[in-house]
Amino acid sequence: MGNTDNAVMTQVWVALCVYLILAYLKFQARISQSLQQMSRLIHLDLFAKRDLIQLFRPRRICR
Repeated sequence: MGNTDNAVMTQVWVALCVYLILAYLKFQARISQSLQQMSRLIHLDLFAKRDLIQLFRPRRICR
C-alpha cells in the first residue's frame, strides 16, 4: 500500500475494475447475493481452484 499519487490512483483503478467485474458476473449469472457477499466469498476461497459461478451457487449439505 503506497501513498504516492501514482500508488493511490493504481489502487483506485484496481478497486474499480474488481467492482465492475463482480457487477458484470452478478448480472450475467443472475446471482442473488449482494456484491459485498460475493466479495467475501471470493476472499475466503481466494486460493481454491474452482469455477466462479459454482462458488456462488448454494451448496448442498449431505448428511
